[in-house]
Amino acid sequence: PTFFSVMSNRFSDIELQEEEGIPTEEFLESCYAIVPVLDKLGPTVFAPVKMDFVGNIKKINQKFITNKEEFDTLQKIVLHEVNAGVAQVRNSATEALLWLKRGLKFLKGFLTEVKNGEKNIQTAL
Repeated sequence: PTFFSVMSNRFSDIELQEEEGIPTEEFLESCYAIVPVLDKLGPTVFAPVKMDFVGNIKKINQKFITNKEEFDTLQKIVLHEVNAGVAQVRNSATEALLWLKRGLKFLKGFLTEVKNGEKNIQTAL
């Protein structure tokens, strides 16, 4: 078993809701489950990435907990903020989601490089 195979919450387990989109709670749980990976990769090298990652998860979660029923999907959060004219405001949940997506994409790219045999961390980064 690997860290990834025994994770309690995985993105691949999230069931998309037909018309509604990505369930917020399950998405956030999967994001939180990845945080320990950053510690394993290098608590010093990945400290800024981890801080950014966790900060963005918290911003989305703060929006979610204000009304769990209304914001049960990421799409509903974004649409609400777009309609309210705050989607592009600093520290909005929408901005946090954008940066979180970028962080996840970066981590995926890094791990792909390592999986493909890259031994030099700087090169993989």
